[in-house]
Amino acid sequence: MRLSLRSLRYVVAVADAGSVSAAAKHLHLSQPSISDAIAACEAEFGFSLFIRHHARGVSPTPAGVRVLAEARVLLTHADDFYQAARAMGREPVGDIAVGCFVSVAPRFVPALLSGFNTIFPRIRLVLEEADHEGVLASLTQGRTEVALAYDYALGEGMTAEPLAHLPPHAMLPATHRLARRASVRLSDLAEEPFMLLDLPGSRDYFLGLFRAAGLTPVIGFRSRGIEMVRGMVAAGHGWSVLNIVPRSPYATDGRRIVALPLEPELPGVRLMLLSHTGRSRRPAVEAFAGYVRQAFSRGGMFDPREVGF
Repeated sequence: MRLSLRSLRYVVAVADAGSVSAAAKHLHLSQPSISDAIAACEAEFGFSLFIRHHARGVSPTPAGVRVLAEARVLLTHADDFYQAARAMGREPVGDIAVGCFVSVAPRFVPALLSGFNTIFPRIRLVLEEADHEGVLASLTQGRTEVALAYDYALGEGMTAEPLAHLPPHAMLPATHRLARRASVRLSDLAEEPFMLLDLPGSRDYFLGLFRAAGLTPVIGFRSRGIEMVRGMVAAGHGWSVLNIVPRSPYATDGRRIVALPLEPELPGVRLMLLSHTGRSRRPAVEAFAGYVRQAFSRGGMFDPREVGF
């Protein structure tokens, strides 16, 4: 094989940038250098890596998608090898690409990053937030190495370690007629406008709670942002069901929200630490995985005995 890691880096850069010209600009190289690297890889593999779109850049072929996923893993391990060789006898070093379900990230990631960076200052965590489908796609494609997400339709090829059980809660404005109750039923609220967190996986989960109870929600608003949903609830536009209960009872505009348990007890979701089954974890990734496990264990910063877990 005559390919170099440099050629593979150029190929990955083109995929990330969406065009040869953008990749060349990002890498401070000439376009012919990038084009030659792609041509060399395609000649070596015997198939095209990209589809060329006139005046619209490039996109990976189906075979190219698979090559890019493996190339990302190879390059990450090469970087890790280089860093490890330079840091023999010292603590783990390098970058870790971490995926996170977008509604989970604000509740858990800031504290995880702060604590982890204190213990492992030579490891840099690069966060990629996405909806559930995007989190799984990034793991499959090698863009991320581990991820925090729910146990929605994980499919084959994923290793999933349970971290926490998150039961659903009814989210009400503080002025709601039922806000002083200890708990509520879906049927108590089913005829009022429902603020839906409209994300792949989440959408099906929330609507499934209503179907299981023989109810149909009156959807008054949809949003892909959890803070928008909480804001709409706090402002009195309706109510919602969420599994993430922030420590603060206030929306971003300062209005108060009440989170009440639902009865009878309804199925919750499990927060998982995900990784791709077919890829070994680097030392830095293992260090992060171990820290996350400890954080969600008894006595950790996200003790499962806390309210809402």
